[in-house]
Amino acid sequence: MHGEANRRAPGSLALVEIHREDIATLPDLLLGLREQRRRTLIFCDDLSFEREDTDYKALKSVLDGGIEGRPEHVLFYATSNRRHLMPRDMIENERQTAINPSEATEEKVSLSDRFGLWIGFHNCAQDDFLAMVEGYAAAYGLPISTEALQAEAIEWSVTRGARSGRVAFQFIQDLAGRLGVPLRAGGEVARRQSAVLREGALGG
Repeated sequence: MHGEANRRAPGSLALVEIHREDIATLPDLLLGLREQRRRTLIFCDDLSFEREDTDYKALKSVLDGGIEGRPEHVLFYATSNRRHLMPRDMIENERQTAINPSEATEEKVSLSDRFGLWIGFHNCAQDDFLAMVEGYAAAYGLPISTEALQAEAIEWSVTRGARSGRVAFQFIQDLAGRLGVPLRAGGEVARRQSAVLREGALGG
């Protein structure tokens, strides 16, 4: 998406990746970006916090903007395997030890509420799963019949106990390896792959 945006409007969008361990430096990063006029996405992959972490408080403050306010041209995106970014036992422990249990729980849960847009990736219907697999196979030009592709994809999803965009791509990676086809996408193939990814995200 970042590459496509800059293809349409060169230099219009910057992408900055920040690691979970560096969340405490977010205020300094925003200070440096405040003077830049280019729209910027700050991205953190697999964001979550453990019992001993306190960085989540700094993140809450940054997402709210603080006294200075968050720069209008900066957005923060994150992926996480946890709905509230913290393990349940961490929230339960705070509830048990706090003077006001409900306030302690709200403090932990409210971090995820700072994100205005949530996109969930859940198990999808079999037809949607097969559509993703077929789209990937077409984009990469994998030499396999539709019947064989669907049969193997269904078997793969059953053994994994899930159907999702991630499972679909894992299957395609395995299939391409067995077929001896390198997964390289360029030009029109890359654009078709992007379309498949978007459809997979919308499909669940």
